[in-house]
Amino acid sequence: MPNIKSQIKRDRQNIKRREKNKALKSKIKTLNIKFIQSVEDNNIEEASKNLKLVFKALDKAAKKNAVHKNFAANKKSKASKLLNSMESEEPKKSEKSKQAS
Repeated sequence: MPNIKSQIKRDRQNIKRREKNKALKSKIKTLNIKFIQSVEDNNIEEASKNLKLVFKALDKAAKKNAVHKNFAANKKSKASKLLNSMESEEPKKSEKSKQAS
């Protein structure tokens, strides 16, 4: 336990920051899981809605330095690629069903 006043205060600040960062990271993970779940369910509307929420959470966390800006950029890129691949597969499925009938 420190016996210097400034270090005691710094420890209190670090604890508060750690809790805030932990909450932000947890929110990002939860939203990302919801997004992936909606992609797996092939629900494009819900997936695009969840994608916006993931982007918003990542941008806020990066702005507050809870996560690194490159981490946020990588997560956003992977999520958008996943949604775009899902949207590009959708017309192929409909074309196959038209050819079958």
